[in-house]
Amino acid sequence: MRIAVYVRVSTQHQAQTQTIEQQLGHLRAYIQAQGWHLPDENVFRDDGYSGATLNRPGLDQLRDRAATAAFDRILLPAPDRLARANTCIRCC
Repeated sequence: MRIAVYVRVSTQHQAQTQTIEQQLGHLRAYIQAQGWHLPDENVFRDDGYSGATLNRPGLDQLRDRAATAAFDRILLPAPDRLARANTCIRCC
């Protein structure tokens, strides 16, 4: 199973209450429980980027790799880490 993860914090408050490392810890525990492996190069992250925009370096890299069918699954800690509810997301 080829796994990737995406994590993000956008505000100083989030950085203190739900750090990227905490998000990664929860995702890594889930991945390990499934018996899967997460290579470091499949961890995509954005520090300090708002969910109001889909133009973020980590998310851009994830989309580029996903477009090549590099992953079987992409995991994230919560849907709001990808985008806000009022942000339009286009899928292929």
